[in-house]
Amino acid sequence: MDPQFSWEKLSEEILICVTPYHKFGTDAFLLSNFAKVKRKDRACDLGTGCGIIPLLWYRSKEEGPKQAYGVDIQELAIRQLRKSIQRSGLEDKLTPLLADLKELGGLVPKGELDLVTCNPPYKAENSGILSEWDCEKIARHETMCSMDDVAKAASALLKFGGRLCVCQRPERLPDVLEAMRHNGLEPKRLRFVQQRPGTAPWLFLAEGKKGAKPFLQVEAPLIIEGEGGFSREVLDIYRKKDNV
Repeated sequence: MDPQFSWEKLSEEILICVTPYHKFGTDAFLLSNFAKVKRKDRACDLGTGCGIIPLLWYRSKEEGPKQAYGVDIQELAIRQLRKSIQRSGLEDKLTPLLADLKELGGLVPKGELDLVTCNPPYKAENSGILSEWDCEKIARHETMCSMDDVAKAASALLKFGGRLCVCQRPERLPDVLEAMRHNGLEPKRLRFVQQRPGTAPWLFLAEGKKGAKPFLQVEAPLIIEGEGGFSREVLDIYRKKDNV
């Protein structure tokens, strides 16, 4: 095996292949949990990277959607996801796709999905300092796709009443809500993430529903830190009993 590959355990049954180029952070756990995937769902994660979000859906045999797709434009990311799928025995559940989300064609069934998720680039095009690594440029900056591209792709994949769930930095909130509405996805849920009570949020989670009527539910903030480390809610998301 290439020495750059390593493995991390998501549960007793699910292992994920990571590299220095495609790994994951807390935001992926938060988005996977926020999406509230159901057993009957057909779901797709756009810009999946190492596949952390769909792999989290299958942390036990009793969980996960009926069918899921993980889409990424980067060959190494999809190689990693394929390894994780094979190692975790998910070949009949999770399909890796090396593709541009703007040009999915018939790779994913259009108008049939219940859920689409995306942890999109946080920086708008031509903003911030670009990384030297192409993989980080693609992951962090809108060099390959914009929020409108994500919403457009999701809208095409989702059936009526289907949901798009994303996470993003607070300064991008107007862009996300505008992109959703522009593509027929009505913003329905919004939750801010704070490091501690009383601090400004560093992330938000948003859900848009295809064909829904206007009504936005703003949920209580998700607090990351608690006594001795993570808050009780974050520990539950990570499936840990306590801080160690």
